[in-house]
Amino acid sequence: MDKDLGAVPDTTPLAGPAGEKRTASFWRRNQRFGWLVLGIALVAVVVHFLTPSGREAGRDGRYASLGPVPVGVAVARRQNVQVWHDALGTVTPLATVSIRPQASGQIIKFEFVEGDMVKKGQVLAQIDPRPYQAALDQAKATLARDEALLANARIDEARYAHLAKVNAISQQQYVTQVASVKQDAASVLADKANVESARLNLGYTEVRTPVAGLVGLRQVDLGNLVTADQTGPIVVVTQMQPMSVLFTLPEDDIEMIRMQMARGHRLVAEAYDRGNTRLIARGTLASVDNVVDPSTGTVKLRAMFTNADGVLFPNAFVNIHLDAQTLPDQTTVPTTAVQQGAEGEYVYIVNPNHTVSLRVVKTGVTDNGQVQILKGLAPGDTVVVDGADRLSDGAKVSLPDAHGLKIQVPSPAPPGSRPAALLLAHEGRSRASTGAKLTPQQQAYLKGLSPKARAAWLARHHQDRAGRAGATQTGRRN
Repeated sequence: MDKDLGAVPDTTPLAGPAGEKRTASFWRRNQRFGWLVLGIALVAVVVHFLTPSGREAGRDGRYASLGPVPVGVAVARRQNVQVWHDALGTVTPLATVSIRPQASGQIIKFEFVEGDMVKKGQVLAQIDPRPYQAALDQAKATLARDEALLANARIDEARYAHLAKVNAISQQQYVTQVASVKQDAASVLADKANVESARLNLGYTEVRTPVAGLVGLRQVDLGNLVTADQTGPIVVVTQMQPMSVLFTLPEDDIEMIRMQMARGHRLVAEAYDRGNTRLIARGTLASVDNVVDPSTGTVKLRAMFTNADGVLFPNAFVNIHLDAQTLPDQTTVPTTAVQQGAEGEYVYIVNPNHTVSLRVVKTGVTDNGQVQILKGLAPGDTVVVDGADRLSDGAKVSLPDAHGLKIQVPSPAPPGSRPAALLLAHEGRSRASTGAKLTPQQQAYLKGLSPKARAAWLARHHQDRAGRAGATQTGRRN
């Protein structure tokens, strides 16, 4: 039978059971696809109606709201401010003694336990004393013999003196006997020195510690032979009380510290652990080095601690906080009140009508969460400590956490504490995320407005920009 290569396949649905199965399979596939399309459409609707409105509401709630902004406040107060210098210090004992033998011999006994606290003069080890005891006995015997010879020579000297007076003997014999007495006396002195030397060497067989402190691990075992000229110690004793800490400070800080010490002030030094979180000891500054390290520009200082509990361990690292000076009657505010701007630091002062005014300040040292205000504020001024990032100059605020607080009239602003450039820069930053950037003409116009009028103009300007942005986004979605 011939094959027709140009024939078209028959696509007519089959009748009977085979055709019904193919039709059912087709509708099942189309049904799954339909559900998938419907799910995607629902997700698109949710994104369309929820996401833009939420974003616009967030923008309007944060920036464009004309209602009062809730803030936290604090009152500037007058108090003493401590000037602290911080440094990393090393615990350094006043004495670390390597106990070496001063006599040669065999170690026959130890009188300490490793890690114990020992007292000054306590015996730590015993060297065989027998050779030294014998040397002492021999020196004593020699001394006794020479003392007897000296006594006999003095008797002869007295007899020769009498005979010389009556010319019974020559003068030369008498002079010779006097010299013999002096010679015997010198021998006795030498013998006494030998006795003392032998007694001293015998005492060296008892190895004692010259300081009280913590004894370490012994370096020599029982029965070993030690010599007086050996380099290795038997054990090391470290003085623990009192304990010092060496640290360095920049040379610029030393002048004030030396002035305080010259006036007789005791500067308090506090030692904190490595994490700088736990106070472990409190002491005083003892001394300042007499030279500046030219490689680092720093000066070494030593602080002394009683270390009664032994918490300061030799060669450990600690954080030192030195109370170098007390500044009396300073104006202070919490550190969270001070903001950073293009022209320096500033705060928001709360007025009696619950509006805020931006004021540039000059700060000093920080002590325990309070910062010293050198210029720009006076005690009694109320400043914003929480929520300042949502404010602009002249904004209305509410004080939900300051019930009953009476806001007094702010102190007069010193010259230069409200520069227009800083106000405009801050107001521009507060709305930068919504794209409300000002043109040079608009900035020039705002410089001539009052703070209240400027805030109202910026609010209207932002609302207009936000409305146009919302309309543009809606048009794009459509």
